[in-house]
Amino acid sequence: MPRYIAFLGSINVGGNRLTMADLRYAFEREDFENIETVVASGNVLFDYEDRPTDGLEDLIGHMMEDRFEINTFAAVRNAAEVRESIESNPFAASGDEAKVHTLFLSKPADAHVFHQLKSDHALRGPEQLAIGPRSLYIDFVEGVGNSRLSNAFIERRLGARGTARNIRSLRRILDKMES
Repeated sequence: MPRYIAFLGSINVGGNRLTMADLRYAFEREDFENIETVVASGNVLFDYEDRPTDGLEDLIGHMMEDRFEINTFAAVRNAAEVRESIESNPFAASGDEAKVHTLFLSKPADAHVFHQLKSDHALRGPEQLAIGPRSLYIDFVEGVGNSRLSNAFIERRLGARGTARNIRSLRRILDKMES
């Protein structure tokens, strides 16, 4: 069975508190196998029958709403897609692994809308942005905590939901997926 990672947005922030044991149990109840939470809350490795990742995103999103009353976005990717999110990130080689992120999106970003996002943000901060497949690459040059570039700002402009992970976490997750 193929191995996947679900990157869940908005888990253990605000009012969306959830233990990883409860999260693993919910995945087990939905017939996911070999379930493991990794790196930080909201990252769930699992095995499941081979199917498109966007179908798994819908299934997990529904599960989170039904079992926990949490309306979240679940970005599901296989190992090849996680590897691509690292290797295709133009900031990964030269940026700080903790500050360079991949923002996984619910749908591909339209190039015109992405360029408008970059233009809208240009005077707000030093962050660098690039477009990827169902993702954005972001270098939070001065750190996420100091940035005015928020997930909500990006989501509103792109019309897509997203959840971000830094390169350091993605490398650790990929190592686990491939071991």
